[in-house]
Amino acid sequence: MSASALTLDPAAQDLLFREARTANTFTDEPVTEERIQAVYDLIKYGPTAFNLSSLRITLIRTPEARERLLPHMAEGNRAKTATAPLVALLATDHEFHEELPQLVPHAPGLKDEYFADRAVREQVSVLNGALQAAYFLVGVRAAGLAAGPMTGYDAEGIRKEFLDGDHEPLMVVNIGNPGPDAWFPRLPRLSYDEVVTTL
Repeated sequence: MSASALTLDPAAQDLLFREARTANTFTDEPVTEERIQAVYDLIKYGPTAFNLSSLRITLIRTPEARERLLPHMAEGNRAKTATAPLVALLATDHEFHEELPQLVPHAPGLKDEYFADRAVREQVSVLNGALQAAYFLVGVRAAGLAAGPMTGYDAEGIRKEFLDGDHEPLMVVNIGNPGPDAWFPRLPRLSYDEVVTTL
């Protein structure tokens, strides 16, 4: 299928998907608060079930916070996490239902009717938090930055260090402008016919 079959400009398609890569090295150019807020203000419009919006973001900026994070990262992820201009810890909030009266004002009973049970909330929040995490990665790319998402870490260690029992880590994302030799070779992708079944 040609890129021209899509409404989105081909250059934007490249920026968001075809040419976008996971960076493993970064320059020291800072990622400003204004820029990362612009990313969030874009991706918050991505759909979630009931608009529940369970993603929570912890920005690791200070050297002290970075030193607290690094021991919990897998060994192969520590060097790039140590040098990325910004690191975002993406988590999902199992107590997202407390925000539903604000997020879904037309359904005031939603919080207690559907989400009173913690096990239900945990299942729903992980799925929808992961959706929002994917939007976040695309949003970082839309800002002209490279995102390096990682799940190689001690989740329980990160939870204890930065979060609490109501928040579950989803991924750690290095963010910045790519540095020298930033890319691994691109791996193959499955074709349309390998993935899509039409009934």
